[in-house]
Amino acid sequence: MTDSLTTALQRGHRVSVDDAATEATYRAVERFGGLIDIAVAPFDSPIGTLTLAATPKGLVRIGFRDENIYDELAARLSQRVVEAPARLDSVRRELDEYFEQRRSRFRIKLDFALIHGDFRRRALEAARRIPAGETATYGDLAAEAGSPRAARAVGSAMATNPIPIVVPCHRVVPSAGGLGNYGGGVEIKAFLLDLEGYRG
Repeated sequence: MTDSLTTALQRGHRVSVDDAATEATYRAVERFGGLIDIAVAPFDSPIGTLTLAATPKGLVRIGFRDENIYDELAARLSQRVVEAPARLDSVRRELDEYFEQRRSRFRIKLDFALIHGDFRRRALEAARRIPAGETATYGDLAAEAGSPRAARAVGSAMATNPIPIVVPCHRVVPSAGGLGNYGGGVEIKAFLLDLEGYRG
């Protein structure tokens, strides 16, 4: 990182950098206590308008139609929450492909800044490995995350998943049968599973 960039960050100035420097910029902003820009944009989908949010590291939040994520982002990450649809073009493109059944895996860069605790992170990473069209139980993910008896903790991790759909917590179901709960509503969980070809 150049001295001029470091100085600009220390003084709280906004800087323009290319994609190759994004990670270094993000870390420098954290180091010097500055504010990062969180880009937000709406996304019209078959399940309603979603709100997408990204930091320089990647997609950090997807809010369902009834969620107001702005206060959460400002309180937990940065008060600089800005409408910046262009910064979310790649995310919207992949989501379009997903809802058009032309994509089953996301390649989007993610920022897990809103996920607290190693176990929750491991549980959500395990959920990411469930193939489209398949499901796993809370107990399955607990075992994969290294705590076989922590099915309830997995349920909590899925319930607080800040990046639904892309981190597919909708593919996690109770061992007793049925679909279980879902932050966007069980009807959306059923829709997503049906979209992916799940026939369980």
